[in-house]
Amino acid sequence: MPPINTIDDVINTLQQIVDDSIKNESTLGYFAALYLNVTIKVKEGIENNYFEDGKRMEKLDVIFAKRYIQAYFNFKENKPTTLAWQKAFGITNKFWYIVLQHLLIGMNAHINLDLGIASAEVMKGKDIENLKNDFNKINSILSSLVHEVEEDLSEIWPFLKTILKFTSKIDSFLINFSMKLARDGAWKFATKLASTPQNDIDKVIDERDIDVAEKASIITRPGIIIQLIFMFIRIGERGSIADKIRDLSEK
Repeated sequence: MPPINTIDDVINTLQQIVDDSIKNESTLGYFAALYLNVTIKVKEGIENNYFEDGKRMEKLDVIFAKRYIQAYFNFKENKPTTLAWQKAFGITNKFWYIVLQHLLIGMNAHINLDLGIASAEVMKGKDIENLKNDFNKINSILSSLVHEVEEDLSEIWPFLKTILKFTSKIDSFLINFSMKLARDGAWKFATKLASTPQNDIDKVIDERDIDVAEKASIITRPGIIIQLIFMFIRIGERGSIADKIRDLSEK
């Protein structure tokens, strides 16, 4: 893994992952492309004083992103990673999973597990409540991914919007998943970690990792009706994996 100390380092590394995924026709590039766009938005927010503490937010962004990037390189090198990321990477290049599922399963690991860990780390020795406003702002940016995936899918499969006029199943799937993100609470996990004795930190993280990995089944096994719709979408998805990554990259 390349050294990552600034948000520009994060952006450059994510771009490298996207470029490598395009070259190798790897579905790993789907989440990386969307995450790259989010990181650029966070950088713009820092530059425009959107956050209360820009320097702290860059530090949080770096810690947060490094968890995904390290997991990515560990997977590529056949090294161990968290259960949540194992679930996410486990569907790599499997034919029947649509782009949406690749995006959501990456979000599950990164938001539900990594964000709380990064938040607690950046506020170590300080009152984590001081981070809450900026946490909510970055979480809003991250959660907005849920609402963007339909547009991304529509670019990849133009008839999606027509299908959505006749069924609420995918809309319900997205809403239920995003509600689970909010209800389960990355912030609640962050505050729990912040108040946990140092000797128990690893245990709390491991327990959370198990829970988050189990949530992946919502994405990989969404029920017969939704899965049939997903299969229909998958058959109709246009373009190569590289084309789809480019579609996700063009914002």
